[in-house]
Amino acid sequence: MGQIILITGAARSGKSSFALKLSKKFNGKKIFIATAIPIDEEMKERIRKHKKHRKKEFVTIEEPYNLSSIINNIDKNYSLAIIDCITVWLGNIFYRHNNNSKKILNEINILLNALKNIKKNIILVTNEVGWGIVPENKISRLYRDIAGNLNKKLAILSKEVYVLFCGIPLKIKG
Repeated sequence: MGQIILITGAARSGKSSFALKLSKKFNGKKIFIATAIPIDEEMKERIRKHKKHRKKEFVTIEEPYNLSSIINNIDKNYSLAIIDCITVWLGNIFYRHNNNSKKILNEINILLNALKNIKKNIILVTNEVGWGIVPENKISRLYRDIAGNLNKKLAILSKEVYVLFCGIPLKIKG
């Protein structure tokens, strides 16, 4: 049976680097599931930097939408998967379903069900998006609320949970 480790915190707090550091505890082949879509030059550069930082230690799969399918089909030869980033994936799902909350929640349930049945170790990277002011528009508030609720559900499924502040990890579960 696999375990889930959840890493959360603010944007640019060091979550991805910490996930890579934690991955060193696991021997064997590792897979990195990236959810970002290279929509412009700035995002393409971010993706290039992330790939360079991972080096050849990981097999990378770029999957912006179908995380549950990837999770359900992780090859038995892999000891660990990192999914970076859940909140980016959620934004992709919002866009794909034109902010339709019913369809978005269905996608989330499919993901949660896949995670409940994992056989591999998985590190999930996500963002805490609700620490700022209340967003001024309905879609941003809906995103913030759904992301917060998703993170709570992921924390329940996780054996360990870390939050990063200014690059410093704090273990809050496990």
